[in-house]
Parts: sequence; C-alpha cells; structure tokens
Amino acid sequence: MMQTIAGRIGELGFRLPAPSSPAANYVPWVASGRLVFISGQISRIEDGEVIGGIAGSDASAETAKEAARIAALNLLAQLAAATDGRVAAIGRVVRLGVFIAATPDFRRHSEVANGASDLMTAVFGERGSHSRTAIGVASLPASALVEVDALFELAGPA
Repeated sequence: MMQTIAGRIGELGFRLPAPSSPAANYVPWVASGRLVFISGQISRIEDGEVIGGIAGSDASAETAKEAARIAALNLLAQLAAATDGRVAAIGRVVRLGVFIAATPDFRRHSEVANGASDLMTAVFGERGSHSRTAIGVASLPASALVEVDALFELAGPA
C-alpha cells in the first residue's frame, strides 16, 4: 500500500494542513531537476492564527520548539502539493533553515530547531536526516515566532 505524507503524519498523531497561499510575490515551491525548494513557512495554525512572540522574551524555548514543528508541518503540506504526496517520492531531506524570532541573549536555537528536525526524521526515517541552519532574527513575517524553509531531493531520475 502506498504511504502518503499525510498518512504518515496522521500515524504520528498530527494532521497535514492545507498548503497556504503565498503572502507576497513568490511561489510556495520550485522544482528543479530532482530538487524541490520550499519557501519559508511560518508557525501558522490551521485557523489562520500565527504562533508569535520573541524567544527569550514573551515566548519560551518550548513554545518556540512547538512553533518550529507547526512551521515544518506547513512545509510538508507544500511538499505534498509539489509532489504526488507519496513518502517514497522523497529521496531525502537535504537541508532545513530555521529562523527564530529571538532576543540577542537567547541561546537555545538548536533546541528550538529540533521541533522541525525531529518531525522530518519521524516522517522520513533515515532519509529525514539533513543539514540545518538555526538562526536567531529580530522579526519574522506576521510576527511569527518561527519560520522554516527546506530543500528536498526526489527519489529516482529527474
């Protein structure tokens, strides 16, 4: 039986959201050869509310980690839209970029980014292991707490 990204996420106790429309002049994803680049996805929950705040100020590292997981779910919704939605269609997660709205003295960036990374390895297993950047920033679109972008490699020939 074909396992879908949505089905795998459901097995993990989550629900794949509908892919969101771009908020400005860009596309949500671009496929080039065997690579799929996913534009940054923020910590927006399905009712449109954004998990916002500044890590180290009004948001804890635990809240930021949850926001990273939610942003990664939104990222996977775009990936499913860009592909046929099959887990087997994804050769590997190549890279995640995790941007965290944080105070200058916040030091738990890697822990926060694990919210996205842990989801990728849970969904894709060994193919979910990836390179990653975790960066603290002054602000993000829509006052989001976290934004995540990604690069995926598709399985098989281009």
